[in-house]
Amino acid sequence: MWLLMWQRLQGAAPLEAAVLDLLQELPACFWPHPCKRVQQWQQHGQPVSGNTAAYNQARQRLPLPVVEQSCDRIFGQLMARMAPSGASASRRAFFLDGSSMRLAHSPALTSRFPPGSNQHGHSHWPVIRVLVAHELQTGLAMRPQWGPMYGSEAVSEQRLLEAGIDRLPTDAVVIGDSNFGVFSVAWTATQKGHPVLLRLTSARAKRLAGEALQDGIDRPVVWKPSREDRRSHPDLPPEACVRGRLIVRLVQPNDGQQPFLLALFLTLPEAAAEVLLLYGQRWNVETDLRTLKSQLRMEQLGCATPEMAAKEIEMGIAAYNLVRAVICLAAQQSGLPPRHYSFTRAARIVESFAPKIASAISGPEAQQHFDRMMYFLQQAKLPRRKRKPYPRSVWGKGETFPKRKN
Repeated sequence: MWLLMWQRLQGAAPLEAAVLDLLQELPACFWPHPCKRVQQWQQHGQPVSGNTAAYNQARQRLPLPVVEQSCDRIFGQLMARMAPSGASASRRAFFLDGSSMRLAHSPALTSRFPPGSNQHGHSHWPVIRVLVAHELQTGLAMRPQWGPMYGSEAVSEQRLLEAGIDRLPTDAVVIGDSNFGVFSVAWTATQKGHPVLLRLTSARAKRLAGEALQDGIDRPVVWKPSREDRRSHPDLPPEACVRGRLIVRLVQPNDGQQPFLLALFLTLPEAAAEVLLLYGQRWNVETDLRTLKSQLRMEQLGCATPEMAAKEIEMGIAAYNLVRAVICLAAQQSGLPPRHYSFTRAARIVESFAPKIASAISGPEAQQHFDRMMYFLQQAKLPRRKRKPYPRSVWGKGETFPKRKN
């Protein structure tokens, strides 16, 4: 499992790199129960093979339930260790968002996760739909839930939330954009004891308010399922409803676009100004997804079976949480919010110092490397730009080559 995490920290490094790194100057305490080959290596100096067959077989034989429990345990312990102090310590907020990941083209994966198709034919890569939940302050990520994005068994982001909501900490606030602003999400979350803060579409908010939307609305409402909600969720009880508040405010986007009416449904008692500030931080989950896909190279996985894909995703999340935890430790020393640190720089620092900490021959030596790592982490703060960035532009698409004629 550590090698799977190491590969993600190294940007999806190949198996050969993981095996060679494992065999370089590791202390005896790294092998609590050495096998016969390792014993011969340690006692008689017989070289160990650097081939990847044994590691490949080991990661395939690794039971998936063990990986899932380990990922959940790492997440739970880090959430408890990195709990913020003050009034916000009793309630944590999680941002929800969905994304997609490509998989390798293999018979097992294409049958389980069919590729997409359009008027030009079928795609080559199998695609999965992934639901992530990231904590507001620390950025720690819950073990994601995923399923087919296309085909007869395709699942929606709302269904994925219903399947994975039990992994959230108790009383955690569920925050989602308009894609999650549906009755099934509000009903599922409140039934599990989670307060919600969901953005609504204009049509749904207007139907819930019973009148045209206008700036300044802040009233209690009772959200009842529509005919379509009951058709898609036939297990809803006849008396199903969610009691909460509807807030409508005229907001100005940061990119200079025209102001628009933002409609929010919530079951929180906080004032409207605090609620708007809380929802205004939802964009953090977008940058977290970008980090997972770009920094940890999880946009496309190279494994060939659904079970191996699950291990890659879950150990990738564990590696992501490891870097987030180190960032939180640095933030506790400086007093700054953890999201004021660069994840990319922090990951590179962890990559550099992790082998030194692992190969330390004593506790004081490991602590010395750790303290030096924390020193460099304090230099990984995001810059505070005083001037506004230049306006973004959309680059035109390049010319395509003509199709080959038969």
